[in-house]
Amino acid sequence: MTATASTEQRLADLVRLRRVRDRIDREYARPLNVEALARGAHMSAGHLSREFRRVYGESPYSYLMTRRIERAMILLRRGDLSVTEICFEVGCSSLGTFSTRFSELVGCSPSAYRDRATDALSGIPPCVVKQVSRPIRNREAPRIRPE
Repeated sequence: MTATASTEQRLADLVRLRRVRDRIDREYARPLNVEALARGAHMSAGHLSREFRRVYGESPYSYLMTRRIERAMILLRRGDLSVTEICFEVGCSSLGTFSTRFSELVGCSPSAYRDRATDALSGIPPCVVKQVSRPIRNREAPRIRPE
């Protein structure tokens, strides 16, 4: 393979990876798995996972869960749905997995987040809230102790 062909292949892969990421952003609430995403990108699941991690710093599944948790945070701040309803609304099929992943990324349970967020973030423009309240990836969120 020549240098030009190699570069063209990498660029084509980047376009496909961006389409996968865009699909996850659009369809986060639908049942998605790496195999289906890979088929849509005309890649093997292993290749998609490796390349996605190399380019975006996390696996496709981790990216999907981060999007779901981010949306759940918005719905929790709104306050009109139960945690269980939000779990299913964002595409999770297990309340336990949802709560565990939420706690890993945000640092507290969904219920504790809702209680804290409604008071702390009132009066702040939504665009600012979205930026300062983004979930932290890779289990980096500090645990928040109830007061």
